[in-house]
Amino acid sequence: MTESFRRSGEYENAHPYVTLHEGARQHTSSPGGPTGSEGRMSPADPVSPASPVDPEWPPPPAQPPAAAVAAGPGEPGGPGEPWGSDEAGGAAGAPRKRARRRPAALLAAVAIVAAAVGGGTAYGVQELTGGDTVATSATSTTVVPSSQKGTVSGVAQAVSPSIVEIGATTNAGSSTGSGVIITGDGEIITNNHVVSGASSVKVTTSDGRQYTARVVGTDSKKDLALIKLENASGLKAATLGDSDGLRVGDQVVAIGSPEGLTGTVTSGIVSALNRDVTVSTDEGRQQQQQQGGGWPFEFGGQQFNGDTGSSTTTYKAIQTDASLNPGNSGGALIDMNGNIIGINSAMYAAAGSSSSADAGSVGLGFAIPVNTVKADLAALRAGADG
Repeated sequence: MTESFRRSGEYENAHPYVTLHEGARQHTSSPGGPTGSEGRMSPADPVSPASPVDPEWPPPPAQPPAAAVAAGPGEPGGPGEPWGSDEAGGAAGAPRKRARRRPAALLAAVAIVAAAVGGGTAYGVQELTGGDTVATSATSTTVVPSSQKGTVSGVAQAVSPSIVEIGATTNAGSSTGSGVIITGDGEIITNNHVVSGASSVKVTTSDGRQYTARVVGTDSKKDLALIKLENASGLKAATLGDSDGLRVGDQVVAIGSPEGLTGTVTSGIVSALNRDVTVSTDEGRQQQQQQGGGWPFEFGGQQFNGDTGSSTTTYKAIQTDASLNPGNSGGALIDMNGNIIGINSAMYAAAGSSSSADAGSVGLGFAIPVNTVKADLAALRAGADG
């Protein structure tokens, strides 16, 4: 019995890969345990030198386990905690525990990457310039609550707080237009012809707050302007979408202040893309709008709302049948997810017509693609004057 117990201990020290089951079987050979061929290891059955591993034992790993990291008290392998304890999972418990942690860390890393990529289908790209943040979307970020997705009312509720009414005063009189808030501290995109030559600019938000604004930059060739509110903060900025993803027939919503009616909402579809629209770049001609009627423009060889003059520029526009009227200029054309996809710029208004059949919108409106706005934004912020 003494020889059997000593050899059993030797085998336990010489073979660190003995499983708990094998350890239990060896323990039965201790004094007081069962006897016989199944209960203990007999001195007559030593381990053969030619066979260093018992065939009944599980084979050792192909390579030795990596050096264990020093463990603290109470941890497997640390003071007071043997490597072969049940809590450690056997003699190889520590390496197994380390292996279990690695997949968890890998899964966490994969989850983070997946979240970033998942957000890529509908993500917000932020453009930082002087502390101003513009929310933009490379594809189609959903701004509208899911319960109201695809509804005009949902779009109106989500985006209306980002649309303002602009009142400009010039030597020729005053005019009303619209604008889109693009930063929380009051940067607003509008049409150049809305603020061209203005000596003062007043802005009214959807909740009735009034601000004084200054013109930061203009681009008459694209009929765009950037104005900035004074002492503004905490405003709700719109999300600029991706006009390159538009298709003819897509539903759209227009929000603006036609005839001074703040926050007017209309809807329609994208009637056509890449329409060549010609507008005047002459400041005096642009101020014709203040005298009543719509903003003069040329399309398809015809002039609408008056004479555009000899100094003109042509840009690619989105055509829509959403009802647009004088005062909608500078307002937003929005997709059904609540992203700004265009800045309304030109519309045919049958002003002065004596026939009621010709009154109001005739479903012929145009908007500057929002990608044109994004491409021009840096120049406008830099104070472009053209």
